[in-house]
Amino acid sequence: MTEPAIHHDRSRRQSVLVTGGARRIGRAVALGFAARGWDVAVHHHESKREAQEVVEQIATRGGRAISLCADLSNEEKVRQLVPACVKAFGRLDCVLNCASRFEEDTAQTFTYHLLLKLMEINVAAPVALARALFDAIPDCAIADELHRGVVVNVLDQKLYNMNPDYLSYTLTKAALANATIALAQALAPKVRVVGLAPGLTLVSGDQTQEQFEMAHRMTPLRRGSRLQDIVDAAIYLAEASGVTGTTLVVDGGQHLASSQRDVMFTRFE
Repeated sequence: MTEPAIHHDRSRRQSVLVTGGARRIGRAVALGFAARGWDVAVHHHESKREAQEVVEQIATRGGRAISLCADLSNEEKVRQLVPACVKAFGRLDCVLNCASRFEEDTAQTFTYHLLLKLMEINVAAPVALARALFDAIPDCAIADELHRGVVVNVLDQKLYNMNPDYLSYTLTKAALANATIALAQALAPKVRVVGLAPGLTLVSGDQTQEQFEMAHRMTPLRRGSRLQDIVDAAIYLAEASGVTGTTLVVDGGQHLASSQRDVMFTRFE
């Protein structure tokens, strides 16, 4: 992905917290917001080195960024993230919940333990961060749209093209999709809450590049979502002041191509 120069509008300096911002899609989104002129808080847990690299890259190009470490399964650590952003930047306008735990299970291998572990990170943390952002947004935002906040929850196109693979992960994303609607109702008008559902965007697991490209070509647009697609969509949703309580699916039409198995298993067919 080509990373453009950073341009600032000092009269309207906004800030974003990107969870999971050190690697993969989160990294691209963090850099994309910085290029748009946003201050960026790069959250990480175990990827300290990668997070610092993102911060340094943003700083080198004239932007402002910090890295924040937190285990998203720890409620107290999650509660500290938004205040840390406000302390660093003076305000926080957007929380982009990109961090997600992804582990394989099926109806036959399902356990309480895995589902609850994934729920902490994939659902509880985004909900807690949405509440924290609401608390940080001034009451004047009720009358002044310029001070309102937004939460962008990263979901998954498979919610619109259901299959039984990765059962617990799918259940958590379904819960977060419904939380997006409920929070949009509960936190309005101070905070908008929206969803972004990518398709297969990066090579995952033990996929080869050839298998990944084959899966991309199986979509109606003959290509799935690319990093720049997700970055553009995330920035659009963050800045679209009239959009709340809905999800934007960005996947090259992958959700329109019905499949009985998850795209990760395409290579076995």
